[in-house]
Amino acid sequence: MTAHPISETIASLMPRAKAELTELVAFQSVADPAVYPRSECDAAAEWVAGALRDEGFQDVALLDTPDGSRSVYGYLPGPAGAPTVLLYAHYDVQPPLDESAWLSPPFELTERDGRWFGRGSADCKGGFIMHLLALRALKANGGVPVSVKVIAEGSEEQGTGGLEQYAQAHPELLAADTVVIGDTGNFRAGLPTVTSTLRGMTMLRVQLDTLEGNLHSGQFGGAAPDALAAMIQLLASLRAADGTTTVDGLTADAKWDGLQYPEAEFRQDAKVLNGVGLIGTGTVADRIWARPAVTVIGIDCPPVVGATPSVQAGARAQISLRVPPGSDADEATKLLTAHLRSHAPWGARVSVEQVGQGQPFRADVSSPAYTAMADAMRVAYPGEEMQSSGMGGSIPLCNALSVLYPEAEILLIGLSEPEAQIHAVNESVSPQELERMSVAEALFLQNYAASRKA
Repeated sequence: MTAHPISETIASLMPRAKAELTELVAFQSVADPAVYPRSECDAAAEWVAGALRDEGFQDVALLDTPDGSRSVYGYLPGPAGAPTVLLYAHYDVQPPLDESAWLSPPFELTERDGRWFGRGSADCKGGFIMHLLALRALKANGGVPVSVKVIAEGSEEQGTGGLEQYAQAHPELLAADTVVIGDTGNFRAGLPTVTSTLRGMTMLRVQLDTLEGNLHSGQFGGAAPDALAAMIQLLASLRAADGTTTVDGLTADAKWDGLQYPEAEFRQDAKVLNGVGLIGTGTVADRIWARPAVTVIGIDCPPVVGATPSVQAGARAQISLRVPPGSDADEATKLLTAHLRSHAPWGARVSVEQVGQGQPFRADVSSPAYTAMADAMRVAYPGEEMQSSGMGGSIPLCNALSVLYPEAEILLIGLSEPEAQIHAVNESVSPQELERMSVAEALFLQNYAASRKA
């Protein structure tokens, strides 16, 4: 069977793609100045802007968003009368976590076992490279048949909403007929998948205070209210005995109707230890795509090394609540805040601060753009049909765009299949997935342009 010209072109571009991803991964672009300097994000943004200029994009700009980060914008005009497609990715990344647990340095792209390892390789610097590959292949095969806008966000992983606020203040900037969000991925490597739903998210910090200062546990322990013990009891109230999320007033029994996630496969993908059970009830798909999920992502308390025998006067935790489609993140935030205030034991003083929020999202997979993508994926993945799955993570921009541009179709694709281990140590991308998804995106743009002419 003769390879498609787009496929051949992208195959020839893969060495260049690896070199560029190596450069981009090297920026330690964690959008949290308490972790890495702002200069790393700024340098990554400049790199992205330079790449767009090299591809002939016009109006390339670094947008100062209200949260203090920078998003990169560019516009590539297409043929007269052609539709406009917005391509999204983000260049900021999660912190590397325990760097000693990485088998290779997190900010050095390293090839191992047929994969490319490095923080952001899949989520989502690889997504930006995917966009570049698709556009280059089209240029080499008759030209880009649509007008293209690219937006590369600079603080997606922080959930601070800077780009959403900027878009709301400048509604014409990102206007498009169709939006391709390159920040999700295939259900499994080799199985072409679009993401039809996203859970929303709310992030809260809760502070408990019980004493004016720490006390000697021998002299006061047993009667003095321990703030750390109070925090443990409060956090435990967020889950039932089986691990189901239990926030007062928040429904947690929805069902997922669609592609299922076999428990054995999930255990393998999640690397659950032998003998350890999964949490919650219902199918795995119910739990990760259709229901709320609370996670305690950080606690401020004394470390074990150097700990003193003291009753703690205060404790702080950061809590993430994933909000399923059909629920409202604002309402979920209110319910979680009320739960935290009402369940704090012993009259402990409670303060709650919201540090991030995004609404859930549901796509219309019957739309013409999804048909064009299905046809493209059939070529990029011979013998496979496009699948539709949910995703437990959040991309708050999706809802902001759907409100601003209600007629626009929004497709979610990307490189983050289970082996990628995004947000964990040893994140990686499959170069085969990068190649095939780039082919799919390029063919989608051709198919979509042709469908608009019909």
